[in-house]
Amino acid sequence: MSIIAKSIAHIQPSQTIAITQKARNLKLAGADVISMSTGEPDFDTPDHIKEAAIAAIHRGETKYTNVAGVPELREAIARKFLRENGLTYRAEETIVGTGAKHVIYNAFRASLDPGDEVIVPAPYWVSYPEMVALCGGVPVCVPTTQAHAFKLQPEALEQAITPRTKWVLLNSPSNPSGAAYTRDELSALMAVLMRHQHVWLMTDDMYEHLVYDDFEYTTGAQVEPAMLERTLTINGVSKAYAMTGWRLGYAAGPKPLIDAMVLLQGQQTSGTCSIAQWAAVAALDGPQDHLFRFRRAFDDRRHLITSMLNQARGLACLLPEGAFYVFPACTQTFGKTTAGGRLITSDESFVSALLEETGVAAVHGSAFGQSGNFRLSYATSNDAITQACIRIQEFCGSLR
Repeated sequence: MSIIAKSIAHIQPSQTIAITQKARNLKLAGADVISMSTGEPDFDTPDHIKEAAIAAIHRGETKYTNVAGVPELREAIARKFLRENGLTYRAEETIVGTGAKHVIYNAFRASLDPGDEVIVPAPYWVSYPEMVALCGGVPVCVPTTQAHAFKLQPEALEQAITPRTKWVLLNSPSNPSGAAYTRDELSALMAVLMRHQHVWLMTDDMYEHLVYDDFEYTTGAQVEPAMLERTLTINGVSKAYAMTGWRLGYAAGPKPLIDAMVLLQGQQTSGTCSIAQWAAVAALDGPQDHLFRFRRAFDDRRHLITSMLNQARGLACLLPEGAFYVFPACTQTFGKTTAGGRLITSDESFVSALLEETGVAAVHGSAFGQSGNFRLSYATSNDAITQACIRIQEFCGSLR
């Protein structure tokens, strides 16, 4: 008899982590690898945040904290939601976790009964369906199309809702597509949810500050205030503040749900790292001028990578509205053979051959629930993007 639980046996490993590790191994073995698979800003954490962490250490803020977070951070989170999103929360309606992934998992674990359904638009971040399944729920993956810029349509949402639907999970801007919902697009989706009072909304707003041109960012409960009492709004400091390794995410929502998540977290991890929490206070309450620098750099890279990919034979790439990913289609390469003799039959075989023959690491779209595409992160230097795209152009040009 196996010691491994049946629920674990069916969980798939994170493909983004697996491909990133494969690229690292090839690089360690001496291969010339350009990794475009990691969703991590290449900027350093801003100095004032690092200094706040050092000051917290010197003050002796090194003890266990409240399970839900230090009061100062929970108050800063409430201020952030009011200031930037027009959402009014009390500090006790917030929770701090070890990354947004931890917060999302806790929310599902605290709310899902066996058989409850969670609507997840595809393409989706690789961990969403797996976390739903781990918590006993049923992920209902609703496909989107490139023609609709990979955004969930109101009609598709309406058709996907059943009496067992517990949550709809929206990620805007999206990982992996970079698609961001406009106020009007969100309003149309909220109108559907207002007709189904048993369905809750979970918004993963991690890339909120990384939108481009004149895009006006909004989140679900901001667009439809009547949804506030059944919405969990999730965010974190990883992307906008270049704090991936600090491992801190947060959320705000109705107190009964937050209390259940705190109860669960108390028997799971307890409080998040105290030093990371004090750094996050400085991130949310401190200067925000670095965001302009981040956005400007990412915007330049966004145009560079999209332009170069659209010059590659057989690829078609939308200009994303946010985040730092592109999600080009590669179906026109299927059925062709690479210079190294590999037959391209899918997005997975495309990215595998691309890595083996050119050293460019990407993630296949089927890992995100969208076959026929692949994801590249442009959270790296212009030189790395240029070199990677030249290799991709040559790779696609050599297919026969």
